[in-house]
Amino acid sequence: MLVSGKSYRTIWLKPDDESVVQIIDQVKLPWRFEIVDLRTVNDAATAIRDMWVRGAGLIGATAGYGMYLAALEAGRAADFRASLEASARLLIQTRPTAVNLAWAVNRQLAALRGCPAADDAVKVAKEMACIIANEDAAACRSIGQHGLGLIRQIAANKKGGRVNVLTHCNAGWLAFVDHGSATSPVYAAHDSGIPVHVWVDETRPRNQGARLTAWELAQHGVPHTVIADNTGGHLMQHGMVDLVITGADRVTRCGDVANKIGTYLKALAARDNDVPFYVALPSSTLDWSLRDGVREIPIEQRDAAEVTHMEGILEDGGVRDMRIIPPASPAANYAFDVTPARLVTGLITERGICAATEEGLLGLYPERA
Repeated sequence: MLVSGKSYRTIWLKPDDESVVQIIDQVKLPWRFEIVDLRTVNDAATAIRDMWVRGAGLIGATAGYGMYLAALEAGRAADFRASLEASARLLIQTRPTAVNLAWAVNRQLAALRGCPAADDAVKVAKEMACIIANEDAAACRSIGQHGLGLIRQIAANKKGGRVNVLTHCNAGWLAFVDHGSATSPVYAAHDSGIPVHVWVDETRPRNQGARLTAWELAQHGVPHTVIADNTGGHLMQHGMVDLVITGADRVTRCGDVANKIGTYLKALAARDNDVPFYVALPSSTLDWSLRDGVREIPIEQRDAAEVTHMEGILEDGGVRDMRIIPPASPAANYAFDVTPARLVTGLITERGICAATEEGLLGLYPERA
């Protein structure tokens, strides 16, 4: 996708030194665009844990590249296999909710089991990291093409009128390797000449909508408006939302969706106002081992400081972090909620669109039966 007219992915190998992985530091956005070097598996773990990278797809890709860095380090260790396993545990423990993290690490471990020597393992890990990243970008591109049909149909029903899409948090290209999930159909529609406009939830805490989704939409020239998180229901009541598309961090085999906190409330408002509510995700976000998302998906609780404090830019260009609630007041920071499958109109995947049911998903992924 585009940054100041130049095409970028969110993660890549450094061109002049492929022992280094480079990422866009999303903590600095939208105030500054900075590229950070990851040289060790600890760097990769820090990037995931402290949200320099975030979003299900990008977390998985970073974990894949993290295992490549782990293989480089293990080649210098006394016990190659023990070093590799320790690195895998380190990465998996960084964030519990997004299933792509463990999926990518375990995929690397499976690929590395048959390597007879450290040099072979480094080569295999590098190739697998690139495969994981390329597959993520390709899947998101396909999601855009499948979701484009939904937007095109709405535009036809409105006689070419503007299609208003509401999204929550950031499930754009910054959350994946490229294209994004929830925004991929929007980009495809915009690039096809369909008039589309995005209502961007600010998405407290951390403001990923206001800071990241709005920034990347502006970079691509997509019309959008940032709104407070609690505005969506009002817009739906007054016919100002044609379609809700969100991303996901984990989806069960029965279609329950874990996503950024507040997604459940948007789904309830959409159901009450007969607004289609779709979830866009690559198959790497599906957790086939779980059925009941409300009871079985682990919900990450993050530092309360993300609720008690907020960062902003001053008129002189300085960036400042400030407390926004009384000093004596405690805060809770539940990072995700679960939207039951009954509230989801459909799932947009790289293989097509299906009902948010086990039968619907198995129709697209029969090998999981």
